[in-house]
Amino acid sequence: MHLTVPVFASTLLMATVALDNGLMRRPPMGWLAWERFRCDIDCEHDPKNCIRQKLFTDMADRLSEDGWRELGYVYVNIDDCWASMQRDEHGRLQADPKRFPGGISRLSRYMHDRGLKLGIYGDMGTHTCGGYPGTPLNKIEIDAQTFADWEVDMLKFDGCYSNATEQEQGYPQMSKALNATGRPIAYSCSWPAYQGGLPPKVDYSLLAKICNLWRNYGDIQDSWESVLNIVDWFFENQEVLIAVAGPGRWNDPDMLIIGDFGLSMDQSRAQMAFWAIMAAPLFMSNDLRSISGGARNILQNKMAIGINQDPLGLQGRRILKEKSGIEVFWRQLSNDASALVFFSRRTDMPYRYQTALGKLNYTTGSYKVHDVFSETTMTLKESTSFVVSVNPTGVVMWYVSAPAKANRLHQFLGNARLRGLARDDLSNVIPPVFL
Repeated sequence: MHLTVPVFASTLLMATVALDNGLMRRPPMGWLAWERFRCDIDCEHDPKNCIRQKLFTDMADRLSEDGWRELGYVYVNIDDCWASMQRDEHGRLQADPKRFPGGISRLSRYMHDRGLKLGIYGDMGTHTCGGYPGTPLNKIEIDAQTFADWEVDMLKFDGCYSNATEQEQGYPQMSKALNATGRPIAYSCSWPAYQGGLPPKVDYSLLAKICNLWRNYGDIQDSWESVLNIVDWFFENQEVLIAVAGPGRWNDPDMLIIGDFGLSMDQSRAQMAFWAIMAAPLFMSNDLRSISGGARNILQNKMAIGINQDPLGLQGRRILKEKSGIEVFWRQLSNDASALVFFSRRTDMPYRYQTALGKLNYTTGSYKVHDVFSETTMTLKESTSFVVSVNPTGVVMWYVSAPAKANRLHQFLGNARLRGLARDDLSNVIPPVFL
């Protein structure tokens, strides 16, 4: 496909300036508290949902016991409102003693004992967005060391109560301070979201040197309108954003709200498909203790996750906007594969969209097509006309690979088995859909 060339070339150029901490070579996956639970600290009247130690241990139990961890969902991330209103006598941040009686260290041990990782929230400013102690410039080193002492695995660094000059100093300083601790701590920067998300105000070359991922846009809300606003902004600015994303440095469109209250099942599949096409971090913000079977199936869809986690790390793009309200998105994947998403903006009825792979810039050949959500498979020549029926505000998502490639893969698998290679040894070199 000729669309591959400019995207791949720009990504290779950025690869030489990525943050060199060896972390998040694929989009991170896990659970994050904010969208679903916000800053609920009323543990007396709402003990099940308030921001406290048990909420995070509950979610850790679900990740480790309900099949999430094995799929890659390994982060349990605290957001705002975890801290005491006062630093301790040594000037260090501390957790609220009533809601986190064991402190953050106990939580990190709880996660690590279950094969999970702990993320925490800080703010480049005098206060967090929720009014808790922030990290001004003179506290960056002590806070970075505190997080390392607590054995935290990731920091989300927000930007409330700071100005552009302070952010310009503080975000790089925190990156340097985290690396200086000697503990591998992935670094999520909210900096570009506070500067409009686009050049010239946002220097993505600098961000790639200091951050593993960054928030480009405003907070997601529990609504289809919010999801669509984010999707539109990302794909309207795709030429800028595609060029800067890749292994170890990801654009972050914010949390998955699948399993909450605002999306239908079709819209939930659409969000999962868009985040997979964008190579976006997959941080769920929902209640895993009561999630529906339908939402669980979407979030645990192995093929969608495999597309999201593709080792090339190339962010996808929108390639067509039809007058009918159908849009087509495409992403290059490893092993000469690709992903396609057909999306309907319509709100009336399912739309039968007719096209051919050749019209979508696929070259001459015969391709094997795996439907991600219906789990069906077919073979199409590039010239063969086909019809996809796309539900209102829904998607059809395909993993596309040529049968000739699959045949070579089957031969490789046979030879690999003869050589005694384990299944895990193959996972880094072949498409996940074949494992």
